[in-house]
Amino acid sequence: MQIYFLGTGTSQGIPVIGSHHSVCLSNNPKDKRLRVSVWIKTEKASIVIDCGPDFRQQMLVSNCQKIDAILFTHEHADHTAGLDDIRPFYFKQGKDIPIFAQKRVLDNLARRFDYIFEKENKYPGSPSVEVNEINVSESFSVNGEKILPISVQHGNLEILGFRVGDFAYITDASAIIESELSKLKNLKVLVINALREETHHSHFSLSEALNFIHLIQPEKAYLTHISHLLGFHDEVEKNLPPNVYLAYDNLVLTI
Repeated sequence: MQIYFLGTGTSQGIPVIGSHHSVCLSNNPKDKRLRVSVWIKTEKASIVIDCGPDFRQQMLVSNCQKIDAILFTHEHADHTAGLDDIRPFYFKQGKDIPIFAQKRVLDNLARRFDYIFEKENKYPGSPSVEVNEINVSESFSVNGEKILPISVQHGNLEILGFRVGDFAYITDASAIIESELSKLKNLKVLVINALREETHHSHFSLSEALNFIHLIQPEKAYLTHISHLLGFHDEVEKNLPPNVYLAYDNLVLTI
C-alpha cells in the first residue's frame, strides 16, 4: 500500500492569503501546505480521501492517473470544493466516479453540485458520480479493498475517518468516542490532525493529538491538517516523540 499526502494544511492552507506570519513567509517547501487530502494506492484500488479546492493541482503534481473512489470525511468546503475537477477522470475512465459519504454529506453535495448529480437533461460537459451511502457501523469495499469507517466528532458534527488494512486516516477530529477506538487497534500507521498548540473547539491541538497517539499505540503516526500557528515544520518535528512525524505535502509512505 502506498500513501501519498496530497495536502496537509488547514482550511486556509499555508501560506494564508495576505498573511505576514513567519511560517507563511517560509521558503521551506514543507511549510507550504495545500488543503488536506490523501491518496491511497493498493494492488486493488486507487482511492482519494476528500476532494478540496486544491484537487486539480494535487492531481497534477501527484500524477494520479485513475480514481476508483473518492471517500468524503464530511461536507466542509476544504474537503469537498474540488468535486467539479473530477471531470478529466470521468472522461478518461468513461464511467461515473464512485463517491462514498454519509447521507447528510451526499445531500449537501447534491445541493451544491446539482449539475453533477443530475441524471436527466444533463449538461454534456459535466461529470457524473455513482453515489454510495456509508453506514458507519458497516465496512464497505472498493474493488475488493475493505474500508472501515470510523465515527469522529468534529466539534458537534459527526464526521468519518477511514481504516484500510493497517493504515488509518483521521482529520478534523476533536474527540473520538470510546466505542470506536477498537477500530484503531494494531495499526502500522495512524494519520491524525493537529491544528496548533492552543486548544480549539473542533480540532485536536498538538498535545491532544499526541495523547491520542499514545492511547492508540500505532507503530508510527503522522500529523496533518496543520495550521501555520503550529510553527515551522522542522522546529516542530524535532520536538516530537520518536514514532511521531509531521506529514507534509507530497510525502509518500509505503506500508
